[in-house]
Amino acid sequence: MRTKEASRRDFLRACAAAAITGAAAARGDPAARQKRPAVSVVRIKDGNVAAAVERAIDLLGGIKTVTDGRDRIMLKPNLVSPLPNATTKPEVIRALAQLMKRARKQVLIGEGSAAAAPFNVQGREIFRTKKRDVLDAMQQFVFKELGYTDLAQSLGVPLVNLHSGELAEAKVPNAFVFPTLIIHRSLQEIDLLCSVPMMKTHALAMVTLGMKNLIGVYPGTVYQSVRGEVHDLTAKVEPSGTAAAIVDMVRANKLGLVVVDGSMAMEGNGPTEGTLVKMDVIVAGTDPVATDMVASSIMGIEPAEVPAFAWANKAGLGPTALKEIEVLGEKIEKVRRNFVKPTIYPWDSVRGVWGVKVIARAAPRAPCPADAAA
Repeated sequence: MRTKEASRRDFLRACAAAAITGAAAARGDPAARQKRPAVSVVRIKDGNVAAAVERAIDLLGGIKTVTDGRDRIMLKPNLVSPLPNATTKPEVIRALAQLMKRARKQVLIGEGSAAAAPFNVQGREIFRTKKRDVLDAMQQFVFKELGYTDLAQSLGVPLVNLHSGELAEAKVPNAFVFPTLIIHRSLQEIDLLCSVPMMKTHALAMVTLGMKNLIGVYPGTVYQSVRGEVHDLTAKVEPSGTAAAIVDMVRANKLGLVVVDGSMAMEGNGPTEGTLVKMDVIVAGTDPVATDMVASSIMGIEPAEVPAFAWANKAGLGPTALKEIEVLGEKIEKVRRNFVKPTIYPWDSVRGVWGVKVIARAAPRAPCPADAAA
């Protein structure tokens, strides 16, 4: 006997399919219309994050559809620091992990955080380091402080420190910055990478969403904490020192699902020093560029203002405009809020930015637990 829940999911899937097919027929170009990427936008009601996440996935066809043929999945939250106000909420990761486990998927949670005191932070300065002992201790600290250690234990899923361990090479054809990237081997062994960012503005990238979240995949033992070497090399290609590197890392991975945590968002001088905004929204899609474009538009930021979108398009990724995207669920204009935009700094002009805090030196010389002389 079919359950009411199963019937509800079938109904949502049918609605999603009808919306795409019907609009396509109206244009007289069904085949082309069905190729448009779909992005779901769902309000969080009465604080029920799990229900909103599930509905966002249901609108895309359901968890079995979005993970079809892919059994080993890594969830990549944005845990840039140990600050709860600047990071992906555990409730969103829990909801996704439970959906995937019910679909008999193997789930991992992976991250390579940027900074935490006292490991590579001294006062108001953040330093670079490649030292494994520092980065490993920092990552364990961040996982624990943000509740991810307990979360992983309760779910029975492993936590992966993407800074170190067994690493592997990943080729990037026609790369902008890195023809060969070094990444954690687990990223090659999974079938699907699911990026789960917090909705935030960013002083280098304008926004930090699903694609920008993959900066945390660059292992610090190779590219330094705060990804200093990544930004240095990328700044030789484009001013942000970020956008082109984002696209290279997206192409080196199996990024096939983005779920944006818009429960609480950050405007102004993100990624850590902005102002919190209660948005109560979840945005999801299987096309990273499309999903980030919709989330950016919900933030009142035009896609043309985000350098990573232009670089993604240069690489042949994703749509080039919002009109090429099928938005399911809430309409963008119904949930849009015009975020206060960050002060944008070109990387080369300041030798690094953390929120609005300029790193005065590329490598520390003052005593610090993570002196980056190595």
